[in-house]
Amino acid sequence: MDYLENARRIFKEDYFATEAAGIVIDKVEPGYAKCTMPLGKIHKNAAGNVMGGAVFTLADFAFGVAANTEERVSTVSLTSEIRFIGFSKGSVLTAEARRIREGKSVAFYDVEVCDDLGTVVAKVAMTGARKVFQA
Repeated sequence: MDYLENARRIFKEDYFATEAAGIVIDKVEPGYAKCTMPLGKIHKNAAGNVMGGAVFTLADFAFGVAANTEERVSTVSLTSEIRFIGFSKGSVLTAEARRIREGKSVAFYDVEVCDDLGTVVAKVAMTGARKVFQA
């Protein structure tokens, strides 16, 4: 299965992430996703820094992609805890979501968001609720 093409097909209608925020899915494997978001003035707050909501949107989207790469499983965010570590001075943010553990009804992921200069911008711990659909 081509996980990258499958993820792009599944998430192409996630317009807020893909069109408004400009997020691109770059790499996908079971339990893993790497997404990037080129930064523009729409992502900045009044102080000129990248808005926390933009950082979280990227992290949440990467989690969603990583958690939903396998057929017939739907995982949504149940809880999330974001820690803002540093300010982005770069022009692109990258989020990498990694599955830590998965059970029948919950899954745990860590997401790290960095800029293209290597600055760690945020770390997010996410718990997903899983629903397995029967054929």
